[in-house]
Amino acid sequence: MELVGERWALLVVRELMFGARRFSDLRARLPGISAKVLTERLAGLEEAGVLNRRKLPPPVSAQVYELTEWGYRAEPLVQELGRWAAMSSRHDPTLPLSPVSLMLSMRTMFDPAKAAGMQATIGFDIGGETFVARLADGALPIERADPGVAEAVFRAPGAPVLACLLYGGVGADELERDAGLVIEGDRDLALAYADIFELPAPIA
Repeated sequence: MELVGERWALLVVRELMFGARRFSDLRARLPGISAKVLTERLAGLEEAGVLNRRKLPPPVSAQVYELTEWGYRAEPLVQELGRWAAMSSRHDPTLPLSPVSLMLSMRTMFDPAKAAGMQATIGFDIGGETFVARLADGALPIERADPGVAEAVFRAPGAPVLACLLYGGVGADELERDAGLVIEGDRDLALAYADIFELPAPIA
């Protein structure tokens, strides 16, 4: 907790779980954080060995931040905190969340029993951020990748739209009509995938 317990620190770690991000990317995905506080948290996490910073080669020449191998090992901590939060009677799965939060939630909340025998490559385009999930053998690895390789693709203007489908009990037809959800490719497979996630029962 001395390393990641300061406000925003663990959220910065969360946003780096799927690869390097620029300072501006992190600010955009952490509404409410000031540039000063983000700078301080990045410096503290770098000093602690949780992340590194490096400069991308030309023509990009941008500075990015990425987790160290040890930093990536914090994923179970983030997942268990998410599971604990979901058990709250006040938990609202439709509140704003980042694309990375949604991807981590899928890795946390997917039910291996429901997914038994299922294999699927599912793509996501969430407000321009793209990911691919490869479900097989009861595991769900997810990476930043072009969703064009997937059997089915979910496209949405923001992560809350998909959270409503996965956790909020809102049907795909309604979200396609009213919230900008688009499902491409194998629709039956996409909807079957959306059905393998389950939030833990709330505890008063």
